[in-house]
Amino acid sequence: MKKGIVLGVMASLMVVIGAGSASAGWYHDGGLERREWRQEQRIAHGVHSGRLAPWEARRLMAQQERIRWEKHRMMADGHLTARERMRLHRQQNVASRDIWRMNHNGYYR
Repeated sequence: MKKGIVLGVMASLMVVIGAGSASAGWYHDGGLERREWRQEQRIAHGVHSGRLAPWEARRLMAQQERIRWEKHRMMADGHLTARERMRLHRQQNVASRDIWRMNHNGYYR
């Protein structure tokens, strides 16, 4: 009997939590926001260390801004599909490679 009550309370809590997150506009972006933040930190570190010239940093930040703009455009309907997330991850892969290449191209300011 106690087990049934506990399970019922747990189930109702899950429903309440799920409804709360859905009404708060929460969405699953597959770690894209964290990845955007991390890549911007890599660019800032490159500028601070002198490995990235200002023009290189501007180019990389513009690339990040284009990806962010496309993500917001994809989010116009309220969610990201798996295909949209995959496309954004591919774009972030290219951006990550560009950050690495510019950080290691031997050009120091």
